Amino acid sequence: MMISTRGRYALRVLLDLAENQNEGYIAMKTVAHRQELSLKYIERIMSVLSKNHYVEGVQGKGGGYRLAREPKDYRVGDILRLAEGELVPVACLECNA
Repeated sequence: MMISTRGRYALRVLLDLAENQNEGYIAMKTVAHRQELSLKYIERIMSVLSKNHYVEGVQGKGGGYRLAREPKDYRVGDILRLAEGELVPVACLECNA
């Protein structure tokens, strides 16, 4: 199964939020720096995650995002389906001849 950049980024951002949940709301600029990801790309993903209640966001000084529930309540497949749409296994395009 191939996972898109959007799906990988969503997983990395949520994992970062889970690992640093004791910090409260975390600015996406901070996550982008720690994960070495594009801030603009992360912001598009966060919009989807927020609308679907995976994260809670606060704007302004001291704002950012945090997980909306306990890390143990998140499932990788659910996150990927949300970020990428329906998951469908695909055949590898390389031929081992």
